[in-house]
Amino acid sequence: MDQLRRKILYHYTDFQALDGILRCAELRVNNVLRMNDSAEMRHFMTRLGTAIVDRLEREGGGERAMQVQALFREELKKEYSAFAACFSFHRDDAAQWERYGNRGRGVCIALRREYLQRIAKGALSLQLVFYRDNMADHPMVEQFCALVRNGVPLSPEDPEVKRAMREAWACSVSYKHPSFASEYEMRLVVSPFEKEEFDVRPRYHVTRERIKKYYPLDLKSMCREIGIGLEDLVAEIIIGPDSTQSLSIFQDYLRDNGLSALVDRVSLSECPLRGLFL
Repeated sequence: MDQLRRKILYHYTDFQALDGILRCAELRVNNVLRMNDSAEMRHFMTRLGTAIVDRLEREGGGERAMQVQALFREELKKEYSAFAACFSFHRDDAAQWERYGNRGRGVCIALRREYLQRIAKGALSLQLVFYRDNMADHPMVEQFCALVRNGVPLSPEDPEVKRAMREAWACSVSYKHPSFASEYEMRLVVSPFEKEEFDVRPRYHVTRERIKKYYPLDLKSMCREIGIGLEDLVAEIIIGPDSTQSLSIFQDYLRDNGLSALVDRVSLSECPLRGLFL
């Protein structure tokens, strides 16, 4: 993928969420455990534990391998919440429209990666998603094996083990199964263990079926901190291939909400799959 495309991140969503981003200058980070790939954090931890056990067994540490296996079995009984906003490097992409852009009836907002990277500080981080099934060569495998070789007690209460587990869960937030590799994703993440350092109060969205927790990021304030305006963060806006949204009315919406600088950055999708997102 060329370097120019790597500079832009695309967020596929619906018009209601876009209104929150543009008019309210608010970007929501939602619970990763409630996304369509909700099992991925646990899948990563399971695969990581297996890789560690396999490595120790090959090195002749059968008893310690069994202890690691028990350690991860207990760890997986816990549930840690991480919160993220998801982006793709793919522009005007059929699969992204279908999965995340309200089946082609939504909208895609393109944000400049450089500015998102500068905004992401403290408990926030911008992470490139990685796609693999075999964790044998993941750095966390060696980290856990080193603890074993150094004779660290394999107890969930041991400070070094707790620290390693924290890092492992943090890694899991940016993991997805290889079958999702075509999405080429980045995530703006609040990690499972750092929310206590995150000075944003959660909000709750109540539907007929459940209550959803999310964190609202104040984009206007965050942009101001790095010396830009919201209109500098937004590179372009693409109206979905199956959307009935009028381009001229959308441009009026931008003007009337003080976002005239974005009017000329709006376009209609050129994705040829109109009418197929059924």
